[in-house]
Amino acid sequence: MKEQHTTKKWIFLGATLFLVLLLVIVWSVTMGSANISYLTVWKITIWKIVFSRIPGLETLFDGSWKSFEETIVWQVRLPRVFLAGLVGMALASAGVVFQGVLRNPLADPYILGVSSGSALGAALVIITGWQNSFLGAWTLPLTAFVTGMITLLIVYRLAYVGHRVKMETILLSGVVVQAFVGAALSFILSVSDERMQQIVYWLMGSLALTGWEHGWVIMPLVLTGIVIMWLFTRELNILALGEQSAYHVGVSVDRVRLVLLVMASLITGAAVSVSGTIGFVGLVVPHIVRLIVGTDHRVLLPVSALTGAILLIAADTVARTIMEPRELPIGVITAFLGAPFFAYLLRRRKRHYF
Repeated sequence: MKEQHTTKKWIFLGATLFLVLLLVIVWSVTMGSANISYLTVWKITIWKIVFSRIPGLETLFDGSWKSFEETIVWQVRLPRVFLAGLVGMALASAGVVFQGVLRNPLADPYILGVSSGSALGAALVIITGWQNSFLGAWTLPLTAFVTGMITLLIVYRLAYVGHRVKMETILLSGVVVQAFVGAALSFILSVSDERMQQIVYWLMGSLALTGWEHGWVIMPLVLTGIVIMWLFTRELNILALGEQSAYHVGVSVDRVRLVLLVMASLITGAAVSVSGTIGFVGLVVPHIVRLIVGTDHRVLLPVSALTGAILLIAADTVARTIMEPRELPIGVITAFLGAPFFAYLLRRRKRHYF
């Protein structure tokens, strides 16, 4: 009876968060220099997603709004909101896994150097003027993703000691590689001249100049990674008790840890490749959710994913509207929101994280 009650509680929480996510999406799409009513946003969205795909029903809502409203909603704002949700899900989920596997409450999605490697690749593309060469608009995000994954491989290779990867070693490897990549990035910034502002803006995170195609490309990586990580949440709960305890109950610690860290790094790289470096989402969201639902990763992971999507959509909306017509980097907003709240958490719960 108690287990059934708990299941109903988590289902209710998930449904509530999903409803909040829908409301935040609609609110975000209505915000901007061109005010569009909530009803119009609902009509355009439902028509585009549902009725325009069903033969015979494509004209049900067609023509009940102005063409510029459809352009703003469907081609400008919704793609950005969609991408913000995916990036928020990726960063929050990766934060949960890194904090759980490394048993470190200060771990975040960038701890193994993926963001540093991605930033170096993006800076190289920008300083050489290759943004629109080779693969067109995809040159920068693809290069950022590839260099982030190369950085991760280097970290893992350095961390191998006696055919095993120890947590202490992988953390130190991440620090060493990040320091080297950071030095290379600083050198690029020092010689970049007029392109420095563009590089710094990307480093602070932005979802400007993104479209549906960016979201569709990273969605399979993000959702697949989250599903795989969720399938290992039972083992992740056992790992929280310590490696020896996990070995005694039959958990293949090295394999589970490797799969979880690779998946978390993969979705982080996918997110960073299209958004730049957005801080505090993967650090703060798991802590907020952990205070509400506890430390069971079977619940913590999906709830954190939804919360991360809600937070980043809201932060991106504030970033693009608070100083119109100028747009702030989204990383500035998440830092302003995340740093004080995280300081509050540290003061209030410093002995009760795990």
